[in-house]
Amino acid sequence: MKNIEGKIYLLLAFSLAGTSVITGYILSEKLNNFTITAVSLGIVLLCLSPFYGAKTVNTIHLLKKSDWKMLILQAVFGIFLFRTFLLLGVGLTSTVEAGILTGTTPAITSILAFFVLREKLTGWAALGIVCTVFGIVLLQEVNLCFLQFSIKHIGGNVFILCAAASESAFNIISRRHRAKKQYDTDIQIHPMVQTLLVSAIAFTLSIIPAFGEQSFAALQMIGLKEWLALVWYGLIVTALAFVFFYAGVKRCDAYTIAAFSGMIPLTSMLLSLFLLKESISYTQWGGGFLIILSMLLFGRKQGAKEEKAIAVSPIHNK
Repeated sequence: MKNIEGKIYLLLAFSLAGTSVITGYILSEKLNNFTITAVSLGIVLLCLSPFYGAKTVNTIHLLKKSDWKMLILQAVFGIFLFRTFLLLGVGLTSTVEAGILTGTTPAITSILAFFVLREKLTGWAALGIVCTVFGIVLLQEVNLCFLQFSIKHIGGNVFILCAAASESAFNIISRRHRAKKQYDTDIQIHPMVQTLLVSAIAFTLSIIPAFGEQSFAALQMIGLKEWLALVWYGLIVTALAFVFFYAGVKRCDAYTIAAFSGMIPLTSMLLSLFLLKESISYTQWGGGFLIILSMLLFGRKQGAKEEKAIAVSPIHNK
């Protein structure tokens, strides 16, 4: 049951994260990159601090050096670097190449899980990761036999790969810290408190370059639609998605996290269909099916684990 709950949390987390594409589409017409990040994070801090401010202050006094290191790394890789690299990259490369390279996140996460976390890669997990990666490829409607990366786009492609690596590093950092805390009787950080602290650190990193974008003048020119998008980007895409993610990390291994990250492009595709009225081809539907199949394969993998555990348990053998 615990693992099923973890998968549900990850499904919700990455599905909400997938709405950032539509939100960014709305905001990028009127606002610059760092302004979007800083303002959305500022909304998170303003809205959540009255409810969790006191608890956050109490938690700060109990945090160890390792906890602060984890929070800073999550803010740097999960928010600041990921958004910076992604926004820089999309302006310097094609959408097809960006889509393919962003789809490397599950593969990079799996590689880091194997070499950094030393988590065992089973056959079901490997098949699930392959389905995720190829599903993302199909979502972009790319024919791999004729795919060519342009030399002119090499700079943008490097930025996109750095964004994918940053997201993967965030996943691994979160999982590694959670694995260490499973048997730790010391402070356990509340998900909302953790979200507030990570958002505050990322806000501090974003606010300085945001001033260089003349953010105050730009904010005076936007309307209700853009402000609602900023609120969604802050409270839903950042805060709520992070809370679900932290809850899922407690219950799932890094390979499961990698597979469920495929929900980000799948959610973006479905929202493009229903909100932007864009057409979706059979190839893209096939990619969505592969991503869903990968999640079922990870459920099969976990089910096999549980059956094995029952078979060797003392109660079962009596």
